[in-house]
Amino acid sequence: MAKLHALSAYLLLLSVVPFASQAQQALKIGTTLAVTDWRTWNTLRKGVEFRKITMERSESGATLEFKLLRFDSGLIVPRVLYADQFHLKGASAKTFAEKSGAIAAINANYFDEKGRPLAYLKTAQKEVNSTVSKHALYTGIFGVRELVPFVAHRDNFQPSQASEALQSGPLLLNKGAVEMLNGSARYARRSVIGMDKEGRILIGVTDAVLGGLSFPELQELFTSSNRRLDATDLLNLDGGGSAQLYVKAGKFEEWLSGTSEVPVAIGFFAKPN
Repeated sequence: MAKLHALSAYLLLLSVVPFASQAQQALKIGTTLAVTDWRTWNTLRKGVEFRKITMERSESGATLEFKLLRFDSGLIVPRVLYADQFHLKGASAKTFAEKSGAIAAINANYFDEKGRPLAYLKTAQKEVNSTVSKHALYTGIFGVRELVPFVAHRDNFQPSQASEALQSGPLLLNKGAVEMLNGSARYARRSVIGMDKEGRILIGVTDAVLGGLSFPELQELFTSSNRRLDATDLLNLDGGGSAQLYVKAGKFEEWLSGTSEVPVAIGFFAKPN
């Protein structure tokens, strides 16, 4: 009987060990990053959800948080906000939200040393920059057409297709396919916007003073089914000191500040009835 119990325990151990190994593998991103806390989506108000994903870099032991918002595009509509419309040269994501009345705001596209937005930019009021850049970096477009948001490759975009739009890059995911990138392994503070399989809008910013995420890590994080993000399209926005995120819904407030003000942001508003 003792031998039978020992055999049963051994067989149980054999079945548990592979399961534990698979669970550990499921939490790995790339070769040096591990998720230590997935948490879950927290509903802030109808159509708006928030979550934090905590990760640790094995090379340095450094931890970072990835803060994300998810919007039901049937209830929440994005708008391209330009600082000039508020008589400002630049502003923080928090100021953009407060000035416009947005529920949330994230920094948007790149700009030069004088604060002038680079590549294509169109707000609801005017076309600020009419040039769809062919620069190797600016491969993606985020836009809104008849209150419906979209992410597209710049080669498949016509300005007449959008009531509002901005150009940034690189485009990381395009209609479920991972875009091939060159020289993309550098870790940096990132901000992104995308769409998931249910047509919801995803935005996120890495909270890391040093280091951050690489483009391949972002691609893996947003596409692997066990990550529960399930993005089909993902566009990199301006990163580094520009990367910032603000949201306020009821008593909940989250402010991930950047180190510089930006001329353009994307705001998120309750859809008009």
